Amino acid sequence: MTGRRAVRVYRGRRATREADRDATRAMVERAAEADTPAVRVWTPGQQLAFGRRDSRADGYETARTAAADHGFPPVERSVGGRAVAYADSTLAFAHAVPTDDARTGLDDRYATAVETVVDALRACGAAVERGEPPESFCPGDYSVRATGGGKIAGIAQRVRGEAALVAGSVTVADRASIRGVLAAVYDALGVAFDPDSVGSVAAAGGPADPGPVRTALEDALVDGRERVLRDVTAL
Repeated sequence: MTGRRAVRVYRGRRATREADRDATRAMVERAAEADTPAVRVWTPGQQLAFGRRDSRADGYETARTAAADHGFPPVERSVGGRAVAYADSTLAFAHAVPTDDARTGLDDRYATAVETVVDALRACGAAVERGEPPESFCPGDYSVRATGGGKIAGIAQRVRGEAALVAGSVTVADRASIRGVLAAVYDALGVAFDPDSVGSVAAAGGPADPGPVRTALEDALVDGRERVLRDVTAL
């Protein structure tokens, strides 16, 4: 963490997906301007978020159609790698960290984020660890999986000006629908994917309700600092 005594905590979500993404960008900008870290943990709603590599693939339009046909509206995101499916129970989190030098601290922020997510999910009763199974969705070095099982969370990072955005998603429940849409999407993109690699907090022994998971994750990201509450609509 940053060592600062206060952190702004933004709650809620905006009315549209586009406005919601704008809110997170604004959160990062304000964190840099005020030199104050910010945290946001929320349920973005059902959607299929494609990465930039996906948008350049030959099968991208087919993949978008497959996502929509499964009831997951397709969107594009600027942070992260391959496609990620969000069910209504899926949590997103964003941690804006002011930084004096964009060239330093990348690995440390990643490592801290993984530890934070693992600690939060264990506090909810889920048996989790760092790592991911083979042929998982949005593969990356900084992921969280059920102990010996499926991937539950992935983490990405981007430095914007004088703040770093450390963000990710946590699959709380609804594995069946997520497996189904990702199988169709990754097949269209021509990317290897094993549906059995999808895990969830609920399957790992934690709650299926995103509420307590959201609280635990927010608490872990705040890490004992003074919490200054804000509504996301104020961004």
